[in-house]
Amino acid sequence: MKARLILRALFKLRNIGILILLFGAAVLITDSSALTLFGGNGVFAVPDIIAFPAALAAYAALVIQTLNSKDFHDDFNKREKVRHIQDLNYACLKLSNEAKRNTNSAYLQKMKKVMEDKNDIIDSFFRGEHGYIKERITEQTLNLVVSYLKLLNNFCIRSRELSEVDVSVVAGRINANTRKLGFTKDINMVDDIIKIIEMDEKLINRLKDEKKDLERISAKLDYMESTVNMFKHQALSSEESEEMLEKLETAVNEAEALDNVLEDRRKNKLKL
Repeated sequence: MKARLILRALFKLRNIGILILLFGAAVLITDSSALTLFGGNGVFAVPDIIAFPAALAAYAALVIQTLNSKDFHDDFNKREKVRHIQDLNYACLKLSNEAKRNTNSAYLQKMKKVMEDKNDIIDSFFRGEHGYIKERITEQTLNLVVSYLKLLNNFCIRSRELSEVDVSVVAGRINANTRKLGFTKDINMVDDIIKIIEMDEKLINRLKDEKKDLERISAKLDYMESTVNMFKHQALSSEESEEMLEKLETAVNEAEALDNVLEDRRKNKLKL
């Protein structure tokens, strides 16, 4: 951000314009023939080694003056906030395109509604005056949409993966090994069979737990959809408040935590 601040000061239109004038003046006062042409005395031409560094020094002083200007910093911060919101909006569009490949028709309709609400919030932000609270709420709402899209994508992928898991294979294996225990005399073999049964039972229990977690995440997605819609209506009616901001930040943190759990489960998915 500091680099962008300095670059903005360096390339500020006023500073660049004055730099061009300074260099033009430096070229003029170092050219004896040009001085004669304008009625001056060519003998008094200024050496290049003085004129051009002086022009650069004057430009540097202008840039420092700009960097110390409160108005410049206020304008820069406002532009940075807008740029950040535009970046978040772009992230939403990119994530929604990715999620489209993994969602079913029902969740696709829900996602479209969230994106429409997001667009209304963006339009509201750019239409009128926006103070600190409105900026932060718009930013956090977009963060919530980003978290929603990530969670939705991982939820749909994991739901599909779990639907493809054939539990009957594991259940059949447990039944077969349980029957073996009835006629196996070897103590070592009995211990091995018991361990296999326990591992398969843990596998089934983990599968059940994951399905319950997905049900909770589905409910969380519904809540996030309602939250975005609610904040859209409040943003359109200019009812922003610190309380809204706190609720948004909490919702974003919860969604990110759930998405991390799903991402971890996808990396360590069940293998039957």
